[in-house]
Amino acid sequence: MKARFNILVSIPAIGEATALAMLIEMPELGTMDNKCAASLAGLAPIARDSGQHSGKRFIRAGRAHLRQALYMPALVAIRFNADMKTKYQALVARGKQSRAATTLIMRKLIILANALLREHGNWAPRPA
Repeated sequence: MKARFNILVSIPAIGEATALAMLIEMPELGTMDNKCAASLAGLAPIARDSGQHSGKRFIRAGRAHLRQALYMPALVAIRFNADMKTKYQALVARGKQSRAATTLIMRKLIILANALLREHGNWAPRPA
């Protein structure tokens, strides 16, 4: 458990409280594929389509406490993580609402955490 905690804390924007919330709320993190992890956290977009009608996508279900714990780290990642910041700015430039873009960053954080825990590796910045 300590090793999993250290991996999560190595991700920029994820602090001790968020890492603990992730480990408590989602103990199966690191054992599933990325789509399942996002869906289990309630961060996967659900389509509201019927026939030719294409409805708005939304998030629901999943683990609400985990989503609440990931909101502030997503805001920190948008400000201080260069990769997440460029992704967020690109989404907003394309016309996405800031709330939807923040939700996407939350999803990227949970997917990143899942991948790092699955590979048993710490986060490392990409070389420029």
